[in-house]
Amino acid sequence: MGFGRSATVTSASTTCEGIVQRLDAFGRRFEPAFSRLVAAPAGAPPQLAEAMRYSALAPGKRVRPYLVVRSCELVGGAFDDALPAAAALECVHAFSLVHDDLPAMDDDDLRRGRPTNHKVYGEALAILAGDALLALAFELLARGYDSARAGRMTLELARGTGWEGMIGGQVADIEGETQAPNLERVRYIHERKTAALIATACRLGAVAGGGDEPAVEQLGCYGRHVGLAFQIADDLLDVTSTAEDMGKAVGKDAQAGKQTYPACVGIPESRRAGLAAVEAAEAALACFGQPAHDLVELARFCMDRKH
Repeated sequence: MGFGRSATVTSASTTCEGIVQRLDAFGRRFEPAFSRLVAAPAGAPPQLAEAMRYSALAPGKRVRPYLVVRSCELVGGAFDDALPAAAALECVHAFSLVHDDLPAMDDDDLRRGRPTNHKVYGEALAILAGDALLALAFELLARGYDSARAGRMTLELARGTGWEGMIGGQVADIEGETQAPNLERVRYIHERKTAALIATACRLGAVAGGGDEPAVEQLGCYGRHVGLAFQIADDLLDVTSTAEDMGKAVGKDAQAGKQTYPACVGIPESRRAGLAAVEAAEAALACFGQPAHDLVELARFCMDRKH
């Protein structure tokens, strides 16, 4: 009962339009709830709270929380079951962007068409806002679930974020700037810097919904391949897109000597690698059948998107 190609959207433009509409609808539901969850408690430093919310609530596609919620629903859960985990994941994502934009990292002035956090609040407060967003993520899991489920989800999020995941990938990315392009290293970086957290989103959703271990593993496999496709597309967009379309500077990867797919294998082979990751993501969803059709669209959207 797999979900074959003949049953899916075949037009790239139609696929993009459909998933963009779904993400927009999800955002309208998620944003008010997320805003409430990241509201500052009494006694919190107002400037810190403002800096945290500036980045957490910045305009975005909300792909990661969408994956948390949809993975939860695929195993029989509901939006409310997934909400604390979705909010926690988005806090981690926001923390990573705040720190990634700092002068010591990628040194970006714009994020999603707006001044980056440190440009508005200064470097010291931006660092602390990122730290506080990471702490809040684990607080949301602890408050949102029973002790057994919260413990499992805390482990999942820590692994996806820490030295085995996103932060470990970021370190490898920095180290790679001084080395010649190497495809094995690029894969290592992408699997951790981007794919690990997206896989974690899917795994968190499955745990939140009470899914069994095979479901958690399959959804995590899907997320890992989606993450690879997403990062390969980012590599390509940095070469082929414009600052206006991206809402941030482009061409910086080559200037910084970043390890990317285009730097290693060129643009055509990079596209083939991205499409192969999309196909692997689709295959991981076969056991879920038709209810997972939007996640198939999302995987394809990763390679079709323009920013």
